Amino acid sequence: METSHGNLGNMKNQNIQNDFKNKTVLVTGHTGFIGTWMSLWLDSLGAKVIGYSLSPSTTPSIFEIVKLKKNIVHIIGDVTNLEKLQQTIKINKPEFVFHLAAQAIVRESYDDPLTTFQTNVMGTANILESIKNSSVKSCIIMTSDKCYENKELGRGFKEDDSMGGNDPYSASKSAAELVTTAFRHSFFKNKKIGIATVRAGNVIGGGDWSADRLIPDCFRSLYQNKPITIRNPDAVRPWQFVLEPIFGMLTLSLHLQKNPTQFSEPWNFGPISSKKLTVEQIVKKIIQQMGRGKYKKNFNKKDKEYHEAKILMLNSKKAKKLLKWNTIYTNNESLFETIEWYKQYYAKNDMNEFTIKQIQKYVDKIKLDC
Repeated sequence: METSHGNLGNMKNQNIQNDFKNKTVLVTGHTGFIGTWMSLWLDSLGAKVIGYSLSPSTTPSIFEIVKLKKNIVHIIGDVTNLEKLQQTIKINKPEFVFHLAAQAIVRESYDDPLTTFQTNVMGTANILESIKNSSVKSCIIMTSDKCYENKELGRGFKEDDSMGGNDPYSASKSAAELVTTAFRHSFFKNKKIGIATVRAGNVIGGGDWSADRLIPDCFRSLYQNKPITIRNPDAVRPWQFVLEPIFGMLTLSLHLQKNPTQFSEPWNFGPISSKKLTVEQIVKKIIQQMGRGKYKKNFNKKDKEYHEAKILMLNSKKAKKLLKWNTIYTNNESLFETIEWYKQYYAKNDMNEFTIKQIQKYVDKIKLDC
């Protein structure tokens, strides 16, 4: 295993640089979009990253594009396999756990609800069961902004709002929240293990190739010289760059380690900005910055079978107040960095090097904003 990314994280908040160095960190779902970005950042901080995940679910995949495998301990495993998960934790003795593995596509949850519930609910239960008597001091379960009961009241959800879910994916994430609460109160009250859940808004950034997601669909269409098709042009989402919630989770994990009682609860990580962008506005900005492309609106009958919230926003004031966390990039900066990543990829440049540069650029901006 080799580390070649240098010394990132030289920010005023030195804890992130110092406290992850030489620490063992388990990341489930490390072959996915957010998991790869998180693992790459942790590796650059000097952490020993243990990745536990299924093989990449998309072709291409950011995991393979940035050649992450050569820098971490790469384990192919399913979070529904309790025995293998327990063995992985027992052998590697991680101090930090970031549970990102999930079935993360709403429309896929309609096609295969049982796998969605098995992965998102029992996978979470298996993680929590596996760390009960272990080396772990800090565990973060990433759920979703869709875990809330969405009455579309036109305001951002707060952490103490009711759980809910009108589709299998949303319900599975709500259930994962309840499972975590039950384990925390039943098994971890007298243990010095911090356990928190994180709800993040729609995350954008380079290397996302998932189906039925706006940004990947846009670039697939652009590079196939096809019009971009948008289903819900007026839908509002809390768009944010991929490194924003990762920075929040890294920060939170250190607080959990040092003060598990105070920080073991749910946390929102969403854009602080009050400016709202619709799907159609995002597509227009991509076309404008790319200098080419067209789009069309498509309301087909099948889309009506799937329920997706029109307005979905998070209130992140708690994270801002107690963790001193804030989003760093504006909407335009987030889009620019995302578009630039895909440009570099299609230009066949070194994406490991470029992705590391984007992390460094973000870190440098944190230093300026601290």
